[in-house]
Amino acid sequence: KFNSMLHSFFEGKIGEAVDIQLSSIPLIDALFSEANPIPVKEALNIMGYNFGKPRLPLVELSNDNKIKLKKAMKDYGII
Repeated sequence: KFNSMLHSFFEGKIGEAVDIQLSSIPLIDALFSEANPIPVKEALNIMGYNFGKPRLPLVELSNDNKIKLKKAMKDYGII
């Protein structure tokens, strides 16, 4: 969707680009629900990449935020 957002914008389809950006807000919120890079590493793990757990002093993403992240990724179409 990111590429289509850029293509839409540069083709002058500003409304379409805005709609794509607005549809990504739940995913952005989920990716920034805890300190970076905790949610990003979890998202990559969910996608099948083996990025493991964050190193101390960081901890794993909370279960509530894991659920929100998986839902946002599914809704956005990346899993």
